[in-house]
Amino acid sequence: MIKVGIVGGTGYTGSELLRLLVQHPHTDLVAVTSRGEAGVRLDAYFPQLRGYTDLAFSTPDQAGLSGCDLVFFATPNGTAMGQAAQLLAAGARVIDLAADFRLDDVAVWEHWYGMRHAAPELVADAVYGLPEVNRDAIRGARLVANPGCYPTAVTLGLLPLVESGLVDTDRLIADVKSGVSGAGRKASAGLLMAEVGESFKAYSVAGHRHQPEICANIRRATGRDIGLTFVPHLVPMVRGIEATLYAPLREGQSVDAAGLHTLFAERYAHEPFVDVVPPEAPLETRSVRGTNLCRLSATEPLGAGMLVIQSVIDNLVKGAAGQAVQNMNLMFGLSEQTGLTAPALAP
Repeated sequence: MIKVGIVGGTGYTGSELLRLLVQHPHTDLVAVTSRGEAGVRLDAYFPQLRGYTDLAFSTPDQAGLSGCDLVFFATPNGTAMGQAAQLLAAGARVIDLAADFRLDDVAVWEHWYGMRHAAPELVADAVYGLPEVNRDAIRGARLVANPGCYPTAVTLGLLPLVESGLVDTDRLIADVKSGVSGAGRKASAGLLMAEVGESFKAYSVAGHRHQPEICANIRRATGRDIGLTFVPHLVPMVRGIEATLYAPLREGQSVDAAGLHTLFAERYAHEPFVDVVPPEAPLETRSVRGTNLCRLSATEPLGAGMLVIQSVIDNLVKGAAGQAVQNMNLMFGLSEQTGLTAPALAP
């Protein structure tokens, strides 16, 4: 059994990790930390866990995390980088669900996240945890940077096009919508139901911190730089991301509907958590709710030279906790589908 600890177990990603790990056949959950809820049983704080665990929250210094085989950080940005080195030195592996190790360039990271990086010496050792790109490296990793939710949906949607050379990579557009759980579990007036209900808005239009992560992903995978306009939106639903991606064909390039579908189907033919659906099939966030799937569809409307890719994920699963468990499975030699095969929740 894999002895697992979670730092920061009271947020939405922490809750989702707990939901997945208490049912995982190869994990032994030994510690979940929360300074504010120390001593409180997990199943009292999260009633949905009744009958699955009798563990209580503990403070980080009392959790015995250094004795774990793997520690997940489901914490705000800036937390894991202060604790990872000690855990790695003790022999534990680390998966950070925040952004501390996602960018190779520390100066770029500090610019976008507005703080000094506490462990720049670890950045080069971190493996970016997108299995569809970095599977082999993840298997041998000690420190994994779990991808952001927006970057997961956008990267998987754009990658086959950039790899193929079909599109003008200087003029890519990602128009992306997320449920409110993507902002985390915190008290904020802008996230109140009375504020987000019956409304729809774009935010961080001038620049969002996930844009450089998406560009870095494509560069890592293909060696190519891209020009990307990325605009996120908040929609009045709890979970889910829908990314509508626009990519103009390069001059002299053409592709028919069957060829475009085949491009995506062949790229992801052996990926257990990417499902390429025909362009005429409906693609909606509820088709992936509660799952670790990314569903994709590709078309060229009216044959006008602009390819449109739709990508949907559950931001808390493939966009966070589920992808973290997928990475854990790879790191410990398990089938990456272990504990992640439940169908979507509907309605």
